[in-house]
Amino acid sequence: MDKPFETLEQHFHLPHVREVGIDRPLLWLRAGWEDMRENLGASLSYGVILAALGYLLLSYAAGLPYLFTAAISGFFLIGPVAAAGLYEISRQHEQGHPVSFLGSLRGLRGHADGLAYFGAFLAIALIGWERISAVLFALFYDGNVADLSNFFRSVFLSGEHLPFVAAYLVVGAILATVVFALSVTAVPMLIDRKVDIVTAAMASLRAVAVNPAAMALWAAIIVGLVAVGFATMMVGMVILLPLLGHASWHAYRELMR
Repeated sequence: MDKPFETLEQHFHLPHVREVGIDRPLLWLRAGWEDMRENLGASLSYGVILAALGYLLLSYAAGLPYLFTAAISGFFLIGPVAAAGLYEISRQHEQGHPVSFLGSLRGLRGHADGLAYFGAFLAIALIGWERISAVLFALFYDGNVADLSNFFRSVFLSGEHLPFVAAYLVVGAILATVVFALSVTAVPMLIDRKVDIVTAAMASLRAVAVNPAAMALWAAIIVGLVAVGFATMMVGMVILLPLLGHASWHAYRELMR
């Protein structure tokens, strides 16, 4: 164990983090699928609601390409808190309790403060990314903002705006990596244990540091499946979001002792 992380564990009283193989994310998906199958009604209820909210968000931003791209990125940023009800379904299912949509919401009431604080952190990150996105457009994009119908082709794929594309992708990747590292197991931990948001975020960061290969694969899977959901005009999100939510619970349970 590296000395800085040893000090981090002692200072924040972090749980021990297991070191897992790179193939474990595939097993988390399998376990998530089983949770969804066993609690289909409650899980799909969250899928429908989150997909509908995502569709409304993207529809609102459709006339502003910079805002549309920020909204897509933002969907990843707020995902950990948006999936809190799915974590609660998996938690109750793990304990052998029958789970309903309303029952999962009631189960979250005892964690409302922690979820609200962490949600505020993610909301700040989302607002910050929207502002950064606007600044990048102003600084690096020297053409007219294209219609959304051909925006990605004319801007990201044409090769005519390489400084803008490079800056946008680099800054976005840095922000996404930081938020992923701090949140990937934090919200399930807030639901499962009596910890503050700083401890939960530091434990999540520790889990990523101990398992860089497995967590990189897990991040790629999340991005890939959510991209499929966007490509299907949010219809696929009805299934993919519950699947990822339940799988994220199993990721947390395996990584944290």
